[in-house]
Amino acid sequence: MTEQDNEQPEQTITFGRWLLTQRDRGDWIDGIADAARADRTFPKNGDPKAVRAHLRKQQADGDAFVAVDDAESDWMAL
Repeated sequence: MTEQDNEQPEQTITFGRWLLTQRDRGDWIDGIADAARADRTFPKNGDPKAVRAHLRKQQADGDAFVAVDDAESDWMAL
């Protein structure tokens, strides 16, 4: 494995904006995406860390964080 293989690819869309586009997936991400679209203060240009910080401020439950973990995995696979 080369050093270049260890580098993270540059994402073309921020995590926050990607999450807002997720609809009708039939999984955990639907709920968190719906909530994000309804939240005027959601960090649209945020990375996963910013989204988690926002959820902590909103006192989200543990399921929301599990959904963000799943969403981050899908987003990173882009």
